[in-house]
Amino acid sequence: MSSKDQIETNLDRSTKQGLNSKDKAYIADSAEHASQDDEILEHALPPADSEERNTLERALVRKLDLRLLPMIFLIYIMNYIDRNAITSARLKGLQEDLHLNNIQYATLIAVLYATYSPAQIPSNMILHMVKRPSLYIGTCVVLWGLTSALTGVTVNYGGIIACRIFIGLPEAAFYPGAMYLLSRWYTRRELALRSAILYCGLLLSNAFGTLMAAGILSGMEGAMGIRAWRWLFYIEGAITVVIGFISMYILPDYPNNTRWIVGVDRRLAQARLAEDAAEADIDDSDQSQLHGLKLALKDPLVLMFALMNMVQLMGLSFINFFPSLTQTLGFSTTITLLMASPPWIWASILCLGNAWHADRTGERYFHIAACWWAVMLGYIISLSTMNIAARYISLFLMATGYSGFAMILTWVSSSVPRPPAKRAVSMGIVNGFGNLGNLIGSYVWDAKWSPDYHPSLGICLGALGLTTILGGTIRQMIITRNKEMLADELKLMTESNRVRIEEAAKLEGISFEDAMARRRGFKLLY
Repeated sequence: MSSKDQIETNLDRSTKQGLNSKDKAYIADSAEHASQDDEILEHALPPADSEERNTLERALVRKLDLRLLPMIFLIYIMNYIDRNAITSARLKGLQEDLHLNNIQYATLIAVLYATYSPAQIPSNMILHMVKRPSLYIGTCVVLWGLTSALTGVTVNYGGIIACRIFIGLPEAAFYPGAMYLLSRWYTRRELALRSAILYCGLLLSNAFGTLMAAGILSGMEGAMGIRAWRWLFYIEGAITVVIGFISMYILPDYPNNTRWIVGVDRRLAQARLAEDAAEADIDDSDQSQLHGLKLALKDPLVLMFALMNMVQLMGLSFINFFPSLTQTLGFSTTITLLMASPPWIWASILCLGNAWHADRTGERYFHIAACWWAVMLGYIISLSTMNIAARYISLFLMATGYSGFAMILTWVSSSVPRPPAKRAVSMGIVNGFGNLGNLIGSYVWDAKWSPDYHPSLGICLGALGLTTILGGTIRQMIITRNKEMLADELKLMTESNRVRIEEAAKLEGISFEDAMARRRGFKLLY
């Protein structure tokens, strides 16, 4: 029986069973796509766990790794370089030239998050809706590159704050959007390492960004009569625009419509995700973005993740002032920027190793929490001494915190896996609401508290202590949810669930009973 015939049979069955209109609409709507499904199913897959299947899967993952990961890694480097160029520019006269007081400068840091944070939710809803995420993400990269470059022409507080407001809108599309795109291609036990590779773009942006800034700020002062800090924005913004146009051709779309994934690879890309979650990666009955938003807002687990992420990012808000913290060691501007790089190189190495081990074990909480505890140790060292060597070591420990942060959205994705509309919105909520912690943190690191920053360190130390408690609570909630899923499997089964499981069985080439058995063995990762 073809997929179209099977779907029509399901529709007849739903009518007899008196199911609600949403489930009927879902099954009916699926029939419209049946011919495309039948074309995919023409390509037979080798049996699961066979050597031939494993070879095909390794080749597919390698193709994705070589094309998708380098591009988003490069974009993420430029994402944070553009966002944090203002902290490096401050060291070479931006604050003085624009006549900004300390409160105005802190507002420049904070105001980006006023647009960046709330825009992530609608952005991920749009990303889930559009058929070509490569074009959507690429366009946003070009727009924030242009806005970054325009920052270099500002002459007063009003102009630069306008640039900071508008750069937050297109930047909001990238990180939660890239993480959602990864979740549409990689299984749960592949995702932590790939998200860590993506996040290393952020960590290395702090290293390479300061090196690039050191070169521009030391070598471009007065070139063509222009201050070096303005050249910093012009050059980095122009690089981002070029990368944005290139990304439109390199990034993939979704497994069912990516131009360079065809034939058996297209079916395999969908089947392996269905196998991983014991359901096809398709939406609930009405397939509405607003429906996904409602599901996410009703889920206490999503709200707890969002709260934890906000408190965590307030505790890690030192990142926006890292060059200023390094400057308290007492060296020149160029030496300060050079010394700011090694902690982030260390954090990148640790990030990859930590994520690799998390994928191997399937554990999430302790791999993340251990990094928070390292930051807390760094804060305690900085609170205890002004010794240059000790405080520089503390900077390495602080940077370690972002090695764990790389897995937050991975944890969200594996804890709220279906339907995709809910997953997309959940990732936007957690990252968007979480970045309010950065907004609050912009005022925590007040220049009047330098060079020891004791009040700042104390506030952030307390925030990470609270984050540890919230994360432990989330872990327990997931354990409880796993037990409930096992006990209430039949009671919780809806027609939408059944159709997703049937679709998974077709993609994998197994019986519905085998797919149900796999579903009963499915667990959320904690």
